[in-house]
Amino acid sequence: MTEIVGKISDVEIQDLDEILEKHKEGKGNNVTLLQLIQNHYGYLPDYALKYVSSKLKIPLAELYGVATFYAQFSFTEKGKYVVTCCDGTACHVKGAPLLIEYLEDQLKIKSGETTDDKLFTLETVACLGCCAISPVIVINDVYYGNLTLNKVKKILKKVRKKASESTEAKE
Repeated sequence: MTEIVGKISDVEIQDLDEILEKHKEGKGNNVTLLQLIQNHYGYLPDYALKYVSSKLKIPLAELYGVATFYAQFSFTEKGKYVVTCCDGTACHVKGAPLLIEYLEDQLKIKSGETTDDKLFTLETVACLGCCAISPVIVINDVYYGNLTLNKVKKILKKVRKKASESTEAKE
């Protein structure tokens, strides 16, 4: 445990201990525990999993087994705006590949990557369950449907403007 503790800050240990305190009622439910960690960090940092494994005496392989089984979990840090593109059958037929290509070109990343400035993460999924309004993208839990390249261009412009305004407000 000292090896793990030496690699993370006291603040991170305090944060993780608070997460473990919240989880104590759901002992044995590793999915909930991993969700709490991911909600806090935005992903599952390796040091956090090692700390939790050591503290709760849960084999690290068990935590990784659960985290790799469910698509909701990520081991890499995501951008401030997560852009999820549906490429299910209905969306695919209605032009999703063109939208994905456009987003990759505009963001200068491939699906599964995050921009260097940590502003955008681009993901592609098999289906979002919104076939009636296909093609669909989701940006931070906001759904956009019946998309065209022009609509995506406007959405991206709006999100970038919002991002720049929030950056200016911090300065």
